[in-house]
Amino acid sequence: MKTTRNSILIFAALTLLSAGLMSFVFPQKVTKIYLIGDSTMMDYDKYREDYKTSIYPLSGWGQYFQELFDAETIASLGTLIKTDSVLVDNRAIGGRSTRSFFEEGRWAKVYNDLQAGDLVMIQFGHNDATLERPLRYVTPAAYKEFIRLYVNQTREKGAIPIVITPVSRNEPWKDGRLENLHGDYYTAAVEVSEELEVAMIDLTMRSMEFFEEKGEEYVTANYFMNMKPGQYPNYPDGKEDNTHFVTEGAKEVAKLVMRGLLEQNLAESKK
Repeated sequence: MKTTRNSILIFAALTLLSAGLMSFVFPQKVTKIYLIGDSTMMDYDKYREDYKTSIYPLSGWGQYFQELFDAETIASLGTLIKTDSVLVDNRAIGGRSTRSFFEEGRWAKVYNDLQAGDLVMIQFGHNDATLERPLRYVTPAAYKEFIRLYVNQTREKGAIPIVITPVSRNEPWKDGRLENLHGDYYTAAVEVSEELEVAMIDLTMRSMEFFEEKGEEYVTANYFMNMKPGQYPNYPDGKEDNTHFVTEGAKEVAKLVMRGLLEQNLAESKK
């Protein structure tokens, strides 16, 4: 009886040791997806402990990106993502351009954390064009240089860069169509993507087409921060903002980005 009990204890100990060694030799790998960009991408809930009682429903699309990565979706991204787990690390922050994001040392922190196989999704443009704010402003030519830097340094670490053109604003509308207000910065993002042969999600055109399908009235009332007095407790006087999203709008844009990511995966698989 004593011998049997000892054998059981030894077997259990060896099993635990084996499991421990296996987890040490073959650690679970998670693909991180870093989001770098501006307020249209950022996670407001992450940066504000009082989010629900202060600025809700203000939302960035990156706030809802993680929830789109179920097992089936991850499997469908097998060319870009080699693991069965994904963690979205949203480093986007409001009011930043390609330049200020770099100068504040935010990119350096991402670069230091990057591991081979991770993804970096890059979406700037809303603040780069603000000539009246010199700490943010960059010329289209300089914008290109910063995008090149982010792409090239991502590749240095064995990670995968994806350029995203800036999401459309909800203005101006004319005869049911939206105008692309990002102009030279949109063109610059496309040109750098072609030059460096880097994956690109054309969120500008995707969002414009999606908003046009829904129509100006619906999009204005349901996707952007346009609210009547008393509609939301955090905005008793109402608000009119055609750049930033409410929750529903941010979630829809996150879905557009995911569709773009799936299409990029498909394109990579055909190479």
